[in-house]
Parts: sequence; C-alpha cells; structure tokens
Amino acid sequence: MLRWSVHLEGGPRRVNHAAVAVGHKVYSFGGYCSGEDYETLRQIDVHAFNTVSLRWMKLPPVRAGGNERVREVPYMRYGHTAVLLDDTIYLWGGRNDTEGACNVLYAFDVNTHRWSTPKISGTVPGARDGHSACVLGKTMYIFGGYEQLADCFSNDIHRLDTTTMVWSLINARGTPARWRDFHSATIIGTKMFVFGGRADRFGPFHSNNEIYCNKIKVFDTETNCWLSTPSTQPLPEGRRSHSAFSYNGELYIFGGYNARLDRHFNDLWKFNPDAFCWKKVEPKGKGPCPRRRQCCCMVGDRIILFGGTRAEAGEGSVKELTKGAEEEIKHHLISLTSCFKEFVQE
Repeated sequence: MLRWSVHLEGGPRRVNHAAVAVGHKVYSFGGYCSGEDYETLRQIDVHAFNTVSLRWMKLPPVRAGGNERVREVPYMRYGHTAVLLDDTIYLWGGRNDTEGACNVLYAFDVNTHRWSTPKISGTVPGARDGHSACVLGKTMYIFGGYEQLADCFSNDIHRLDTTTMVWSLINARGTPARWRDFHSATIIGTKMFVFGGRADRFGPFHSNNEIYCNKIKVFDTETNCWLSTPSTQPLPEGRRSHSAFSYNGELYIFGGYNARLDRHFNDLWKFNPDAFCWKKVEPKGKGPCPRRRQCCCMVGDRIILFGGTRAEAGEGSVKELTKGAEEEIKHHLISLTSCFKEFVQE
C-alpha cells in the first residue's frame, strides 16, 4: 500500500536544487531561495538529510586562501543536475545571476566530501540549465535544457564516459523528442524515458508560445535511436519541473506546473513501459500540496520529497516563485511496498 507521511518541517529552503540519495542519506546541492545572494560567486551549499535520524546537516564550506574562490568547488547555482556513480556525485550545468549558465563538470566525493574538477575531453555540451541527467552503467546522459550561447531549447543527447572522461554528442536516429527544458529523463533497463518539460510550439527558440507535451518519448541507448511509441489513454497533463523516479521497472511522476493551464499538480502517476500505459496512483495519507521545482530521491523503498514552490506563488520571476517555497518546505515520504510501516515524527 502506498502511503504519504509528513515527517518534519525545516531544512534548506530551495527550488531548482539537485539532490542525490547515497545510502540512508540525501545530499542536496544549491538551488534558489528568495532573499539570498545569487550575484556574488559564493560556494554552492551542500545539505545532508539523514533518513534515519530525520535531521538535516549543512556541510562546512571549503576553506580558501584570502578572498580567492576555490575553483574546484562549484559556485552557487540553480537549474543544475547531480547524479551518483559509485562513490562520486557528478554535478553539471545550472546558472548563476552573475556568471550565467555553466558547463564545467564537478565531482563530489561522498566519502571525503571533497570537490574536484575532473579533466575531460571530447565534445563538451554547451552551458545550460533545465536539462536532465541520468546514469546507465558508467555513462552519464545529458538531454535537453536551455542553452545559453544558442539562446534556445535543446533536444541533443550528450554522453559522458566516466571511465575515460570523454564527452560525445550522440548522433541519434529516429524522430527526436522536442526541444525542451525542465523535463525528466529516467533510465529503465537500457532505455531513457523522457516526459514533460517546457517547449515552444514553433521550434527551438522561445517565443512565448509554450507547450507542455504529455507523451512519453523513448531513447534506446543500445541502438542510439528514438523509438516510435504508441498513443495511449489516459495521460497525465503535460507539465514541467515535476519529479520522476523508477521503481520495479516502472516510471513514476509527481507534481509539476503547466503555465497554459496556470496549474500546479500534486498527483502521482505510474507508467508501465511494457504495456506502455499510465495509471493514476492514489496513495493513502495526506500528501504534499501542489508544487513544482522540488527534489525527489529514492532511499530503499521510500521516497523523500522536499522543497519546491507552492501554487500560491503563481507564475512570474524566480524570486516571486520562491515566496511559496519559504512557506512550504515540509518533507514527505512515500512507501512503495505493502510491508512498509508508517512512522511520523511527533
């Protein structure tokens, strides 16, 4: 039985942050919060949530000599991605109000909490934010996002081989997913399932004619081909800035926002890739309020969901969007097994 349970209030107030589960801990990197300084190039902050003790801890900053910035440490940003590969978290992309978007690869050692900038080669993706990142084996895949230099949405797939640290642009066959940002891309087996995101009706350039696709696009990493997919009903509403994760070979999505409908979501949907069909899931308990730009990490058979912007914040600038995030930062947990025993902190 699926059940929501609210654990606690508090923790880092963030939207468009990136988080990774490592064992029983969740590491959260950067993000945006109204009232904070995103022009000074300060170090990105790292918070760790212990899912056993239900406590947050902020990691101490890396010390630098004088006023110099430690270049191995990423500056504070939002719209970036973070993935775990062995004992290393790779952080890539995102933007800052001063520097704009970034395409430097940063590595965070989960054992020593030390940062480094691995030496890379090959065709490095252009700086962007709102992209997706997922891992298959020793390879990280980057898809989509909003490219700063080209000033447009992307639908390219870049691959980083972490054994050689070589970037390559995949020459994908088939009909690609539309240019988009703030979508999700989830690996199941050897396929990447892309859902949602913000796109433009007329092409890769943003013309304020936003569309929100609600159809799954599938990329086969073995053949480097976008697959033809059938149309099925029912379908979730198209959305961006939602959460996505896989469990037992199925894809789940939660929340997000559709600007054309001016609507935030707090629904949970499950997609079966074999039957190629969606099903709306109705967990027990009181779930999170409608939101977008939250983080969602799987720890065992549980989901830790935190942060994001509430529906009351409305649409507008980033600072306006985060007003709600300061009010709604509860942490939610959902079990994906019937044997889960719910516990709520008193």
